[in-house]
Parts: sequence; C-alpha cells; structure tokens
Amino acid sequence: MRGFLLALGFLTRLPVPALVATDADFATAIRCYPLVGLVIGMLVAGAGWLGMQVEPWVGALAALATWVGVTGALHLDGLADLADGLGAAHGDRDRLIAVMADPHVGSFGVVALVMQLLAKLVLLHALLPLGWWPVALIPFASRIGPLLWARLLPPLKPGLGARVATAVRRRDLIGWALLLLAGAVAAPFLLAAFALIAGYLGWLRARLGGVNGDAHGAGIEIVEMGLLLAAVIVGTP
Repeated sequence: MRGFLLALGFLTRLPVPALVATDADFATAIRCYPLVGLVIGMLVAGAGWLGMQVEPWVGALAALATWVGVTGALHLDGLADLADGLGAAHGDRDRLIAVMADPHVGSFGVVALVMQLLAKLVLLHALLPLGWWPVALIPFASRIGPLLWARLLPPLKPGLGARVATAVRRRDLIGWALLLLAGAVAAPFLLAAFALIAGYLGWLRARLGGVNGDAHGAGIEIVEMGLLLAAVIVGTP
C-alpha cells in the first residue's frame, strides 16, 4: 500500500496522505505504476461516459480533460522535451540530451503537444460507439513500459533513475505482462502494447543509449496514443 500511495502521489494530482519516504522508497514505487494507471483509466473512462450522455464530443473532451488534469500533464511535459530535443539535435546525441534538460518549451515541443492532444481527442471520440470500458485499460498498459525501460536501459544520469533501474524485479515484469495478456482476452487491442513498449525500448537504445524521466513520460504518451489507435482499428467488445 505504501508503494502504491507513493506512486499515486508521483504520477497523479490525486490527494494522498503525506508520507516520509526515502529515494529507495520512491524507486520501488515504480512497481505500482500500472496499478496507478488503472486508477487513471477508470477516472478517464468514467468522465467520458458521463460526458457522452450529453454529446459524443463532450464525452471525448471530458475524458481528455480528466486525463490531463489527473496526471498534471506530467507525461506531456516529457513528450514536449523529447520533441524539442529531437528537433534541435540534428543527429547529435549530446545536444539532444542537453535540450531535453532545458526547462523551456520550444516550437517543436508545442507542436508535439498540440498534435498529441488533438490525436487523443479524435481517437477518444471514435471509441464512443465501441464502448468506454476498454479506455480504462490503456493507462494501465502504458505504465508497464517504464518498468521494462528502467530495467533494460542505463539511466542517462545518476540519481533516482539509477535506483529505479535496480528496483524493478523480473517477477514484476512477468506479473504485469501476464495481467496484460489476461486483459487482452477481453480487449485484443491491448496486444499492441507489447509491440509499442518493445519498439520504444529499441528506439531509446539506438537514439539515446539510455533513459531518463522525460523519455519515460514521452514513452507513456506514445504508447497511450498507439493503443487508442489500435482500439479504433481493431474495435472493442
């Protein structure tokens, strides 16, 4: 429960009890990221269903607003930083990492944010006729990614990221992967999560040679959008 509350407090803006925690505590909390994703997904799906009672676009907007609000745009920030880095790097890895560390948002980041939000809005609207409950599983599936990326990629700098890498155990990955497979029995589009998470892992290894907080956040956003697209293409029960 302690790890879950720490993960919930880190990944969302939901109120949680104040806890005294060490870096090691925060590192091990990564094991609960998928469970926090399920909480986020349930809130998103619920908001979408309520909005849908008014009008489909209202439902899509309510879901998206909840998605951004509950997470505090945490992962969108990572996506913007990665986009700025890629836009300015011109193939230079060191410059890519340096630009990602800059707290300012550039034009590439702004474009990436706008495109991501528009894509999510349109895809959420497209899912309305197919049912809302599978949407609750998308944030869950996407937050399995950081466990794999943290375990298999070196951190780009020392600190909490290095501790996180050692906190992810093999049994954590196996357990969440089995739960994802179980979810795919009811929602087959979730199988795309394996390809999306593994594909992003390969890209990070080739382009960055490691992972940091921004890369984790960007990866979550990319996997979420990919799963929304897969749900629209494959359809949901």
